[in-house]
Amino acid sequence: MSEVADYKLVRNSAVGTELTEEMARLLAAKMGVRHLKDGEYLVKEGDADQTLFVLATGKLTVISKNSEGVEQMVYTMKEGECAGTRAFVEQLPRRATLRAVGDATVYTLTPEDFESLLVIHPRAAFKVMRALFRVTHANLSRMNQETEQLTNYITKTQGRY
Repeated sequence: MSEVADYKLVRNSAVGTELTEEMARLLAAKMGVRHLKDGEYLVKEGDADQTLFVLATGKLTVISKNSEGVEQMVYTMKEGECAGTRAFVEQLPRRATLRAVGDATVYTLTPEDFESLLVIHPRAAFKVMRALFRVTHANLSRMNQETEQLTNYITKTQGRY
């Protein structure tokens, strides 16, 4: 198991869509590597960790607590997707739990390591931030669409589900 992030996987991930090979190599050199076993937690909701995660191999389940405090599976991440954009950018506690489904490898990027990339290659850092904005915007658009679909379902059935 490699302890160095593969720049090719980074370049093909959600954060690497605009990166040149050189930029992807620089970013990969700043990233850590975590290997998870089936069912192992990467982070838990409420953790103060602000690391950004890129799923290199395997799957991760995104879990969040509902209003009664019961954990619910929200989404299953696929290879190349990233998680933790809010905690990474806003420096706030985690809003969801991430757990491995089968064995998984995750690339990690701390805010401090990202800031060091900003110093050595500002253009690469700009492209990563633009990619994070796209990821966040896509998530928000998906949530808005799901809310609209639910509202339409409820209003068309007069609240009878």
